[in-house]
Amino acid sequence: EAVTRRLRSEAYSALEVILGVLVDFREVSSGLHSQSEGWGDPLAFANYTPADGRVIEVTFEDESGKLSLPQVNALTLTNLFLQWGVVKNEAEAVADVLLGWMKPNHVYTSPLQPNYESGAIPYEAPGRSLRTYHELAAIEKAREFFYDTEGRPNENWRRFVENVSLFDFPRPNLNGARPDVLAALGQYDPTQTRNVTDFLRGTGNFQFNGPGYFQSTNEAARITGPAGDSAGFATTISALRINLTVREGRNEYRVSTVIAPPGGATTVQATATKKETTTRSAQTTAQRQNQPNAAKATPQPGAAKTGTGADSNNRDLKYPFTLLEIRENEEILRT
Repeated sequence: EAVTRRLRSEAYSALEVILGVLVDFREVSSGLHSQSEGWGDPLAFANYTPADGRVIEVTFEDESGKLSLPQVNALTLTNLFLQWGVVKNEAEAVADVLLGWMKPNHVYTSPLQPNYESGAIPYEAPGRSLRTYHELAAIEKAREFFYDTEGRPNENWRRFVENVSLFDFPRPNLNGARPDVLAALGQYDPTQTRNVTDFLRGTGNFQFNGPGYFQSTNEAARITGPAGDSAGFATTISALRINLTVREGRNEYRVSTVIAPPGGATTVQATATKKETTTRSAQTTAQRQNQPNAAKATPQPGAAKTGTGADSNNRDLKYPFTLLEIRENEEILRT
């Protein structure tokens, strides 16, 4: 526990330095586009030195290079599954049950129409996007598609995690888009997908140019040609995953966090509960409203006034990023 506390302190100190470097690049470049801008090794850029005997490793994953599940439609989901070699009827059926789980009042288009309420343990579809990938196990048809016969995540599950984000953002970042995302959303053929990937990584025909990035989606046409559709993409990062590992001898501490810039990605805000008002609660509300001075609250001695105190200081902090997720050690999702 003592070792964990020490390494955890080092990890979060390094994380704050990383965020400071990212802010600098974001302000200079009007947003973060790609590690090709030069922020791929932020601790070296900031001349950060860990304590003696410790080594820090940092990697980045553009979470917004994935499809945003709260924003995805049936066509894009179907196209994604088709990229995996799934037959069209099954791809459409899996996309249909996923949307039926997430969308209130969804009208099913495939023959399979799940009836969760008639199960041995009845439950309802939440009518909101997934909050964890393991929620797929509760969805009919999707359960067989994403898990093996023993209930363990299969290759489809792993590819889904790789290409679909649970965070909410309008458009994926073209500079971080996975090949399956390029094909599913941009409708690029294998040659176009390979050309875009080679350009971003500085490989193939672009190995002498080094890694590049697009500043606008219109620039993609010179790589892909007129075919395909880049309109569904953005060119700035909406959600960035930072993976940080601190090592000291044989001990290590890992933290993985997802950050969003102002106006970037958000978590799923919708709740899965029905808004039901009981007769008793309705009567209680009506009684309170009919009481004289019901809306006036009596201030308590020593109570902070609205707009002052700790809450106000937190609101005025103006932290440069929103922390969407923080996971430590065994909490980190492994695919």
